[in-house]
Formats: sequence, C-alpha cells, structure tokens
Amino acid sequence: MKILRASDYKRMPWKNGGGETVEIAVYPAGASIEDFDWRISMATVASDGPFSIFPDVDRTLSILSGAGMELMIDGGPPVTLQLDSKPCPFPADRPVFATLLDGVTTDLNVMTRRDRFSHRVIRQPTPVSLPPTAFLRFVLATGKHVIAFGSEKFDVEPLDCLTFGAEATDDLVISGDSEVFLIELDPEGGDRLR
Repeated sequence: MKILRASDYKRMPWKNGGGETVEIAVYPAGASIEDFDWRISMATVASDGPFSIFPDVDRTLSILSGAGMELMIDGGPPVTLQLDSKPCPFPADRPVFATLLDGVTTDLNVMTRRDRFSHRVIRQPTPVSLPPTAFLRFVLATGKHVIAFGSEKFDVEPLDCLTFGAEATDDLVISGDSEVFLIELDPEGGDRLR
C-alpha cells in the first residue's frame, strides 16, 4: 500500500495542447501520453472544447469541483456531468466535445488501453469498509480521511490517492464525511469490470 500525495503529482500539457493535466499515476512508470497502459489524472477545464483522441483507449470521467460539463460523445445525446453524477465511461477514440455548465471545472480522468487493462470508477460515500480484491485499486480522497489497513492508519488530505493491489489481505476502512473515488484496474483487459 502506498499514499500518493497531491503535492507530488506531475503536471503536463494536454495531448491537444488546450490545457494542463495533473498526472496522479501511470503505468508503465514514466510512460508518456502516447504509450501508457493505464493512466489516472485530473484536469482543470476552463473553456469549452474538444477532448484529445486516444486510439484503443477506454476512459471514465468524473467531476471533482465546479459546476460540471455537458459532453457530446460521438454525435450521441448530450451527457451532463456534475459533482453528484455517476462516473461516465466512454471510448477515448471517439470525438467528444465538452461544454462547461458554469465556469471552471476540475475532472478526474481514468484511461486504460483496452487490449491490456479494463477499469471501473465508483463514487463511494464514506465511512466504508472495502474487502480485499484481486484488482489493483486506487482510492482518491475528496476530503480529509483516515484510512486504516490492518494495524496501520494513514491521514489523507483532499486529492491524495492511496494505492494497493492483490497482496492486500485486510479490509480497507475509510472514515470521513466526504466521498472517495474507488478506481479498480484489471490487467485482463476487456469488459470484466463493467
């Protein structure tokens, strides 16, 4: 188990040059925006515009702060994403246009190369106890939380992220009064987590 602190996240430009992303974690370590197997990041969106295209990648978007946005995904009906919305999965190799609802919005972005990994993102109220799993998990805090794992306890600040894998044998107990985002990554690829 490891805590990734928000103050240590890597900042980089968007693939399309239209803004900046904050990379929380990527695999393989040091992978670029072009050759990752999976990537977890945040972005502050300050204006309407198209999303970057990522061939053979699946993506899930969630709102962390701000009023949210409306997505037009590959010519389909508009999808409204706000703070209380469920995470929105979609293929990252399809055209997507975002329209802000009311000013700057920060989102959580999880992407997996579909022939190598699949993923699931869950907005999880706390307190909660999470049983061990075979998947690689990340827990992104939206507020201050205490996370207990066996006899260990960790204080987590807003936007810090805890990561743990299949070696975990104890329940993960998260206390606090705000939500967390639970991210599960499956190296089998495909749709096992959906």
